[in-house]
Amino acid sequence: MKLVEAIIKPVKLEEVKSALQKIGIDEIMESALICHCSQKKQMMFYRGANYSVDDVQKTKLEIIAADDSVGKIVEAIGNIAKTERKDDCRIYILPFNETN
Repeated sequence: MKLVEAIIKPVKLEEVKSALQKIGIDEIMESALICHCSQKKQMMFYRGANYSVDDVQKTKLEIIAADDSVGKIVEAIGNIAKTERKDDCRIYILPFNETN
């Protein structure tokens, strides 16, 4: 068993969930994250003024899956959520041992 963690942009969440459902993944845990990026400040335009923002909203997905389905999950998430910026989609695969 593996734990697949993906950190994606919130605007891609519904597309990713739909793609995962198509390959038979129905149980997904999702969490809202606020990432603090002191090196990469984003410029936002709000009410006629530019602001420098160093907090970025992300969504974390966690999926517990069998070893043989991990490749399909990573491909489904990556095809939708990856962009030219590596920070837009990060996928981690960790070993998972279930204990009672």
